[in-house]
Amino acid sequence: MKKIGSFTVDHLKLLPGIYVSRKDQVSNAIVTTFDLRFTRPNFEPVMGTGAVHALEHLCAYYLRNHPEFGSKIIYFGPMGCRTGFDLVMNGDYELILLI
Repeated sequence: MKKIGSFTVDHLKLLPGIYVSRKDQVSNAIVTTFDLRFTRPNFEPVMGTGAVHALEHLCAYYLRNHPEFGSKIIYFGPMGCRTGFDLVMNGDYELILLI
């Protein structure tokens, strides 16, 4: 069985930061998934529920209303492990700065 790329990352060494976690071919387009990691996986404390919920709404609002990238946002939401967020965008990206 083919390994999932994100499952090959050593989560004990993964530090907070912004990473391109995967790129997928969808029809004739590339979809890029970013890993916005706020805390280290497998280390306490994880993000509190209130912080996750507030950041989810603030970031989703900002991203979807961004003049250049807003129309390219497919998904923004929290990781189940509460260490950060996934940002999925239509397009082939490396790291981008959304200011």
